Amino acid sequence: MKARVHVMLKNGVLDPQGEAVRHALGAMGFDGVKGVRQGKVIELDLAEGTSEADVEAMCEKLLANTVIESYSVEMV
Repeated sequence: MKARVHVMLKNGVLDPQGEAVRHALGAMGFDGVKGVRQGKVIELDLAEGTSEADVEAMCEKLLANTVIESYSVEMV
């Protein structure tokens, strides 16, 4: 079983990497992009019996900085 964790900065938190990507896209002629938020995807290969609650605990303790980031867990 696998879990996919999506981690993004919370709304209102500045995203300098996203802004750099938006600026670079504009410089390349892609003027239709008004904003970019950059995040990360973490894919976990889980042992049998690992629950979604276990993955949520992993996120709370290590995978996401819950002060400035939000996350979602997808069991696949």
